[in-house]
Amino acid sequence: MSLSDAQLQEYREALTCSFEQLDHVFADCMSEAATTLSPEGITAYLEGASLVCMIGRGFEPVLVYLEEMPQVARRCGEAMLGIVSQSVWKLSRTPNGAAILPFLQSLAEASRRLGSQEQMEHYLELVFDMVERTTGSIHGFQRTIPSPGLPALLERIPHLLSELSLAGLKNWIDYGIRNYPDNPERQKDYFMLQSADSRAMLQRERHGTLFMDNERRLDLYLRALWRDHDHLVPYSIGWDELRRPRPYYDGLGIRIPDVLDDRAGVSGLDRYRAILAHIAAHRRWTRAIVADNYSPFQRIAVERFEDSRVEYLAMRRFPGLRPIFRALHPIPGEDDCRPEEESCIRHRLAMISRAILDHPEQPYRNPDVREFADRFHRLMAGGESSTREIAGLALSFVARTRLQSDQLPKVYFKGTEIDYRDDNRHMWILIEEGDEEEQFNKQDQPDEPEELEGLPPRHYPEWDYQTRTYRPDWVSLYENLHPSGDPAFIDRLLARHAGLAKRLKQLLDLLKPQQYVRIRYQEEGSELDLDVAIRSLIDLKSGHTPDPRINMSHRHDGRDIAVMLLLDLSASLNETPPGSEQTILELSQEAVALLAWAVDKLGDPFAIAGFSSNTRHEVRYQHIKGYSERWDEQVKGRLAAMEAGFSTRMGAAMRHAGHYLKAQKADKKLLLILTDGEPSDIDVGDDRLLIEDARKAVQELDRDGIYSYCINLDPKADEYVTDIFGQHYTVIDRVERLPEKLPRLFLSLTG
Repeated sequence: MSLSDAQLQEYREALTCSFEQLDHVFADCMSEAATTLSPEGITAYLEGASLVCMIGRGFEPVLVYLEEMPQVARRCGEAMLGIVSQSVWKLSRTPNGAAILPFLQSLAEASRRLGSQEQMEHYLELVFDMVERTTGSIHGFQRTIPSPGLPALLERIPHLLSELSLAGLKNWIDYGIRNYPDNPERQKDYFMLQSADSRAMLQRERHGTLFMDNERRLDLYLRALWRDHDHLVPYSIGWDELRRPRPYYDGLGIRIPDVLDDRAGVSGLDRYRAILAHIAAHRRWTRAIVADNYSPFQRIAVERFEDSRVEYLAMRRFPGLRPIFRALHPIPGEDDCRPEEESCIRHRLAMISRAILDHPEQPYRNPDVREFADRFHRLMAGGESSTREIAGLALSFVARTRLQSDQLPKVYFKGTEIDYRDDNRHMWILIEEGDEEEQFNKQDQPDEPEELEGLPPRHYPEWDYQTRTYRPDWVSLYENLHPSGDPAFIDRLLARHAGLAKRLKQLLDLLKPQQYVRIRYQEEGSELDLDVAIRSLIDLKSGHTPDPRINMSHRHDGRDIAVMLLLDLSASLNETPPGSEQTILELSQEAVALLAWAVDKLGDPFAIAGFSSNTRHEVRYQHIKGYSERWDEQVKGRLAAMEAGFSTRMGAAMRHAGHYLKAQKADKKLLLILTDGEPSDIDVGDDRLLIEDARKAVQELDRDGIYSYCINLDPKADEYVTDIFGQHYTVIDRVERLPEKLPRLFLSLTG
């Protein structure tokens, strides 16, 4: 693109760099940048080059940045311009200044091999992880010597990325850092690929079919067979091994793994083709439907049946796909899942999916599976059917096969994951009227019972203490208004504790806010204090020195406190503690009823919510009382209907409670958490993970001005509760005293 002299002059003035050599190459660099970058991108490009110039490493880093970054931005997005310049600045603040030039020179090939901003950011994480772990660590020095192996690594990045996936590169680098922490020469040999174990590790990490080696071939496959085209964006599973991301597509392109191994006699390349065929079939035949009327179980079933429908249509069009799909689809054993011990809903859906694929030679005896596989094929025999029609069939299957054990927290997963299928996010339209809890109190609420998905899910991060990073959008939290019960049940509980209520009322009368209180004996004030003024006049007439403090003023003495009571509603509340005739849940209902009555008398803004979880995909948050509601029959009815079940993923629930509490206009904000155990969930094997996440949530709330306090009913709580809440907790060993202690504890915290 040809630029005018005026444009070049304007761009040159925007680049704050005074190297004379720059004038000889600037016009050529800007011509290429102008053909590649948007106006905003050019601004970021010049700002980034100015920052690289400021590090004081001479002209060559600036030249490499100007020459290479337009192509990096074209491949991976213009956000990389600022990310790279900030990375250079960060690297310059370490003793690794000599590595800046090879770092910049590695970016062009890295962007070509990695192909997306997400992958490039992972690559930068690798570089700075190595900087962190090897700089100044030799022989006890602290950040005084540069990393021995970093320049060698950066020089060999083109070769390494041509051989390894990003996850493989991560493992190869980690081996070198861990095994040569105190030997700079051997560390350097390792990253220069001079040592035998370096080459052996490289060979071990070489596996599978790399996407970047087959990008053009897969693009032509998508165009030729499906008349479809979109940007193919690779992702790596090396940074998210627990969640194991799945293929998907959105407005930015089709996301697929950066490497695939051969499996079940199917090559990695054919596995890529299976993924693209499945996605292309969805793009051609699936029409999004509204998600808000379906429960999570129903949505999973609709997704499985729709997956089978689009694959059926794809195999009808291209019969050669059938052996690939059949080889990659798991074959769950009919008796593998034990419904008396675990939830088998995923297992049943995997069976019906396999039965549809194998029809008519389906391998299952289950009459429901056989019947619905037949019904599916009869429905499809008439044409293409539709997403809405197949959703009706899926709901019928769920209703027919529903078991009480489907609600169990332990879910059977083995042999139910079909990894060539995408995550189906494109199938759903989420209607979100608002994110305030008062949305649940609208007069036009439907009469039918509310389901779990009353509002679309809200996604929260979760803290990984091992990597010291957040897992973004890790937890899906569903909120709804708690179903109602008999409010007379709560009235009977309050009547049972009439004596305690009477004693509480005496305390409440002392704490009730007064609008104004007098402050006497003031030399300056808003009005004259007559008693003191007369006494001072008598002293003056008597020849004594009068008291000059004859005025008084007033100050506001109102309680400006907003409170959220967050109740753990996990399955353990159904237990009956030793020496008690009531379950922990019933004792909690009594205690919360007394507390709500007391706070209503005080007039403090107050909300109650309960939470439980069934893996990170389903954290339930149920509103029992909103800030705008009074302590009335509706709230009592919800409290009376409280039920316990599932697990305790505390961090996400605390973050969501903080979301509502933070919006309250109060000087003091108190989050009370009532729980009977430590944070846990069925999809988490590391006992510390959710404890550390809850601790991080407490820190986040504290940063937002919210005071968190835990009332714990677990006699063994001292082993973990201090790690989460510090000293801000009370352990109630005798659970039967909870109704007495909870209101008193609240009054002591807010008095």
